[in-house]
Amino acid sequence: MVKKKNENVEEKKIIEIEDVPGIGPKTAEKLKEAGYTTVESIAVAAPQDLAEIAEISEGTCSKIIAEARRMVRIDNFISADQIMEKRKRIGHITSGSKNLDELIGGGFETQAVIEVFGEFGSGKSQLAHQLAVTVQLPKEKGGLEAESIFIDSENTFRPERIVQIAEHYGLDPQETLAKIHYARAYNSDHQMLLAEKAEDLLKEGNVKLMILDSLTATFRSEYVGRGVLAERQQKLGRHLRKLHQLADVYDICIFVTNQVSSAPDVFFGDPTRPIGGHILGHSATMRLYLRKSKQGRRIARLVDSPSLPEGEAIFLVTEKGISDP
Repeated sequence: MVKKKNENVEEKKIIEIEDVPGIGPKTAEKLKEAGYTTVESIAVAAPQDLAEIAEISEGTCSKIIAEARRMVRIDNFISADQIMEKRKRIGHITSGSKNLDELIGGGFETQAVIEVFGEFGSGKSQLAHQLAVTVQLPKEKGGLEAESIFIDSENTFRPERIVQIAEHYGLDPQETLAKIHYARAYNSDHQMLLAEKAEDLLKEGNVKLMILDSLTATFRSEYVGRGVLAERQQKLGRHLRKLHQLADVYDICIFVTNQVSSAPDVFFGDPTRPIGGHILGHSATMRLYLRKSKQGRRIARLVDSPSLPEGEAIFLVTEKGISDP
């Protein structure tokens, strides 16, 4: 009986990344600095990503990943009803507009990476500010009673805007600002590092929303020309994999804004195209296209969703935030 009890205690022992064969103290330190703090995060990593961070060969990294997968049994299949149970725990954050909420199935959902793209002034950053406030609302009012992370790569964050929206919802402006964890990203490497370091906040706090405004600005400015396009897309792909992992593991909504460019060869219809190409197009769980309309109105078009039909919704951007016409 005593032996069996000891065996059970042994089974519950927390496994550290240093316990994975092939990971020494120096390698472990480098991986932890890059955000790989658990055996699970090692098990789902790509060999080339670990090789770049740990400065060891891809072959060695492949063996390390295989050992990590063996230790946490990451390759086990689960039944679809278990997935269904997990999806029942999905939370929704109101946009402030009933029209927009209905279009996207009840609000911006957790366990997802949601991309919003459009031209300058279409309402992308306004919607980002809105969600940073509404996520703090009680659940009966469309919130999750939670905090948010705001990674700003274009210097678009304005605390004054948060105060305006908070006052409209009857929230204390100072408390609302205190529940938004802000960081400015100065380049693509810094942006990726901030996303990885955000995991510390997700472990400790009640965070249910991460905003990246914008996701692609730093990548677009640093990688100019077709000669570096492949490198940019590979790097963006690694960044998106990390964001999806955070959304899934910590049950949060990842809200990213995206810039657009004009396609000169398009003679009919809308010539604007979102930055990021197929890497981002196939990665985002849901894609929304925003455009300006008359009398201060904005039109949101649901471009892609795994479970919802395409459609459009009209909303307003006012001093009080997002609302219906």
